[in-house]
Amino acid sequence: MLKQDLKLKQLLKLSPQQIQLMKLVQLPTLAFEEAVKQELEENPALEDISNEDYYDASESLEASNDYDESSDNEIIDAPDINIDEYLSDDEIPSYRTQSNNYSDEEDETEMPYAQYISFQEHLISQLHTFRLNEEEIEITDFIVGNLHDDGYLRRDLSAIVDDLAFTQGIYTDEETVEKLLVNYIQKLDPTGVGARDLQECLLLQLKAKNQTEFTELAYKIIDEAFDAFTKKHYSKLQQKFSITDDELKEAINEIEKLNPKPGKSFTNNSKNTEQIIPDFTIRIVDGKLELLLNGRNAPELKVSREYSEMLDTYKNTEKKSREQKDAVMFVKQKLDSAKWFIDAVKQRQQTLYITMKSIMDYQKNYFLSGDEEQIKPMILKDISEITGLDISTISRVANSKYVNTPYGTLLIKDLFSESLTNSEGDEVSTREIKTILQDVINNEDPKKPLTDDNLMKILNEKGYNIARRTIAKYRDQLNIPVARLRKKI
Repeated sequence: MLKQDLKLKQLLKLSPQQIQLMKLVQLPTLAFEEAVKQELEENPALEDISNEDYYDASESLEASNDYDESSDNEIIDAPDINIDEYLSDDEIPSYRTQSNNYSDEEDETEMPYAQYISFQEHLISQLHTFRLNEEEIEITDFIVGNLHDDGYLRRDLSAIVDDLAFTQGIYTDEETVEKLLVNYIQKLDPTGVGARDLQECLLLQLKAKNQTEFTELAYKIIDEAFDAFTKKHYSKLQQKFSITDDELKEAINEIEKLNPKPGKSFTNNSKNTEQIIPDFTIRIVDGKLELLLNGRNAPELKVSREYSEMLDTYKNTEKKSREQKDAVMFVKQKLDSAKWFIDAVKQRQQTLYITMKSIMDYQKNYFLSGDEEQIKPMILKDISEITGLDISTISRVANSKYVNTPYGTLLIKDLFSESLTNSEGDEVSTREIKTILQDVINNEDPKKPLTDDNLMKILNEKGYNIARRTIAKYRDQLNIPVARLRKKI
């Protein structure tokens, strides 16, 4: 049975322009450059002003939306755009005319990258210097292909044997695979590669070192008392091996020189690492803060002259063929897309500058002094209320942008922190508390490191009312291990 109902719904729909703007705002400088290049390649109606000739403001084309034949719905439905607005030279945002917000980095060239080979290729090239038969070469190559980037083999040998049978048609056994692993792959550079766990990795490296009294002792500790070593039960180690504090210290020094992730020693030096380019620069001029927007974030984009002339030609043509109508529909769509992109780029520039200016003003004392204790508690909502922008927009700017300051390059989101109230009733930043916590741990006695309870008491004495579990949370965020693992001989 049919039934009629009256319902009230509230829907939020984003336009394509809004989606495009949000995506652009989130991009850091290098990714934004790539997005602009891609848009220039895909949309022939959008061009870089530095590469082509454009009309002056007096030569701008009129809006080409005069064709209005009701018999052609395709043309009627085409979006309307004002070409004048995007061909004139009067469209530069007002904030860009200020001398103190345009960075010198506009002409900065891209970093050249050296050609490199992968970690697996590096290992395979060494393997092929051994005298191996064809089947052994295929097996060792297959094992190398199963290594992680850190150099470990974390797959069971039985699984490798099965994969060799199913995918390569090579029928072998675990004994043969392990023999090739131990006798060849674990002899490759960097030392320790092909290990199946940390203990084996350290043993391989110790075995390859020049043997001394202390390397031999270190080998015994890892081989026979690895669990006690990882838990830093030094008294048990001394009792087991009948050694003094100095002997144990020398052995531990040998172990600490080893690389727990041998594969990283190759990849970190060879891989094409991401270049960080600050999106903003903050300078101190005559005791005042000056904010600069990286010039790479402000490309000069215009509508193509050629496409604008196409619309002029079409407008002045009395009889239009079907092909001409299809062509003008295509041109109008490309022009509209170019208009949207230019708008989004302008709004991105304004959004970035307004957001960073508000953050700079909010944290003025820190940017003038460089003292992290001067960082005020600041959350996304604070900047959102100042700028009038949505919290999600502030988050997009903060999470992916960097600012160059006299004290180093910072990720903007690191300037945000919650607040706690000290014993005097003043609000302090959690970042300030983390800085103090780090200093306390740096100055502790390494032989008797401070527990979380001790750290809590010290901070409470300094006027910070903070719980032990909060100390543990901040310590984890600072990548500081528990007291037991910080202990040294």
